Amino acid sequence: MDYLLIILGFVVLVFGANYLVDGAIGIAKRFNVPDLIIGLTIVAFGTSAPELVVNLIAASNPATTDLALTNIIGSNMINTYVILGLTALVFPIKSQLSSRKFDIPFSLLAPIVLLFMAWAFDNKINRVDGIILLLIFSFFMYATARKTFKMKAIPEIEELEKTTKPKKVWLSIVFIIGGLAMLIIGGQLIVNSATKIAQAWGISQAVIGLTIVALGTSLPELATSVVAAFKKNSDIALGNVIGSNIFNVFFILGISTLVRPLPAYPAIFTDLLITALGSLLVLIFVFTNKKHEIKRWEGLLLLIIYGVYLYWMITQQ
Repeated sequence: MDYLLIILGFVVLVFGANYLVDGAIGIAKRFNVPDLIIGLTIVAFGTSAPELVVNLIAASNPATTDLALTNIIGSNMINTYVILGLTALVFPIKSQLSSRKFDIPFSLLAPIVLLFMAWAFDNKINRVDGIILLLIFSFFMYATARKTFKMKAIPEIEELEKTTKPKKVWLSIVFIIGGLAMLIIGGQLIVNSATKIAQAWGISQAVIGLTIVALGTSLPELATSVVAAFKKNSDIALGNVIGSNIFNVFFILGISTLVRPLPAYPAIFTDLLITALGSLLVLIFVFTNKKHEIKRWEGLLLLIIYGVYLYWMITQQ
């Protein structure tokens, strides 16, 4: 039953995020909020809403704080190794100049900052750390907004303009309330079921968080990136993944630690090093060829590295 409940939780979570975004976009368009602002805020938040809700629920209970950390670290691993790997196999991933010079290096900074915080402050990410993470995130959003407003055409926003129309205010409110309710219900199902599965298998919550929970909460990024690759808009896929990785660490973990300080689990240093390696490889890939893209064989390499890491992690239990 727990396996069915965790699957149900993921389904409810994804639909809840979609309804929340649709409702928020509906209200924003009704009040003539520019699509650019919608893309920078509502859409970016929507794809990370599953991780945020699961983390807040996990952080609120001292018995499940491992899930809060491993969900984020695991999601970033899956984003980099699995989603970018699969996307590159479908179609080589192009990179924009701004991604190479700012976004990808910033995503590499995220696990390094967490490594330092966990090492320097008694193996714990505390509330002061959370405030620092949120300040860094604020700088990132400011720099992104400033950069974006200088761009003449943004593929994500152009697509948004084609696919969304203003909704009646009451209908948008229903979407928002319904979406939030589904996110909370789905998050509760996932956290409770993941805890029971870990106990039944005799393995740590950290492993469940790094694998099953992380994969489930990364479904919006996976769907968006693979669809973008099939449409040959692979630069959207890269921006989606890198943006999500930055959002996860600096915003979601920052908020989570304000709820409750998060103690480091035993393998956090290894997991963060693997996460940092993924971002470093992406940076190397896009700088070492004339087309500045992640090629198919490089995508396969990312998948192989993750497979080896996953095998090693499971055998260590």
